[in-house]
Amino acid sequence: MKPSSILLIAGEPSGDQLAAELVRALRRRAGPLEPRFFGAGGPAMAAAGVEILCDLTAHSAIGPADALRQLGRFRRAFAELSRAARERTPDVVVGVDFGAFNLRFLAAVTAMAHGRAGRFHNWRPRRVQFVSPQVWASRPGRALRMPGILDRLLSILPFEKDWYARHAPGVRVDFVGHPLVDRHGPPPEPRAPAPGHRPHLVLLPGSRAGELRRHWPVVAPAARRVVAATGARCTLVLPHEAARSALPELPAEGASPAVPEALVVQVGGLAEALADADVAIASTGTVTLECAWFAVPTVALYKTSRSTYEIGRRIVQVPHLAMPNLLAGREVMPEFIQDAATPEALSAAVLGLLGSPSARAAAQAALREVRGRLGPPGAAERAAEAILAD
Repeated sequence: MKPSSILLIAGEPSGDQLAAELVRALRRRAGPLEPRFFGAGGPAMAAAGVEILCDLTAHSAIGPADALRQLGRFRRAFAELSRAARERTPDVVVGVDFGAFNLRFLAAVTAMAHGRAGRFHNWRPRRVQFVSPQVWASRPGRALRMPGILDRLLSILPFEKDWYARHAPGVRVDFVGHPLVDRHGPPPEPRAPAPGHRPHLVLLPGSRAGELRRHWPVVAPAARRVVAATGARCTLVLPHEAARSALPELPAEGASPAVPEALVVQVGGLAEALADADVAIASTGTVTLECAWFAVPTVALYKTSRSTYEIGRRIVQVPHLAMPNLLAGREVMPEFIQDAATPEALSAAVLGLLGSPSARAAAQAALREVRGRLGPPGAAERAAEAILAD
């Protein structure tokens, strides 16, 4: 029987986009009696026709300290979504990324459904998590409780299915492929620089306000050094207009401005910028995979609060933070984390790539290999098929 209502929860802009793609795929497969969609999300889900009960995407938390500051907002959203689930009894509950919140919510839904079991109350919602929490990176014991609260886990990373088979075999995992494969179309062909070509440096310091506040004071002077040394063109790509307000006033470096004089700032247009880029400086988040898709040699960085870093340093069990490095099993993007992320270190790595055609070619070849591991097109369609198949 096709579901008549589906509750979806996305708590970040990337999850909002992914959930909207999933909703459109579910509609295409649902036939004339399409389900009602409601839940937590942002503008992309609203545009896809989801009834938004609360928006958790506008102020995404980074790390435990930030999450604690927003605890009241999360609790209110949790209560509102729990009330909606109890009153509307959806046929399917889908958590989209946002693992810490969504796994707790799926556990609450499981308890709710068990409490209403009986002859006249037999609500058994299908429970799905779309995008695995990074239990393989830290606190793997979290995976052990997932069989009791999940019916299906839809993975977008190729190594996760084998990881769960070894560490939590009770979790039913489907690798559906990575959604960015569908977003950018066929990868561009490599191009040879024209005579007199000025290198193009693209800056991607993050999408959240906290990331931008911590990364930009390092990225901007690094970019200025590269521009001074090479005459490079320099483009800062922001994911949304609100990100402009997160860029702090930067102190001068000596007597000169810290921001490159020729900096172009744009909102959106990431694909076009990367298609024209020779090198990038990027936060270690999902955007590094987009750099890999366009085979742009990239220098990755990540800085967070001291308390979050100290906690993470003790529990993170993977050797890299940038996803292309994890997929490759080696460092194909130089990473500079916390105190190692300095203007001097970032600019030296970028200049090393720009100054060595062989280093750039090797980086591009490694990134094309990573690109091939993301799966074929159709991630949202396969996710929808898995949800409707049960």
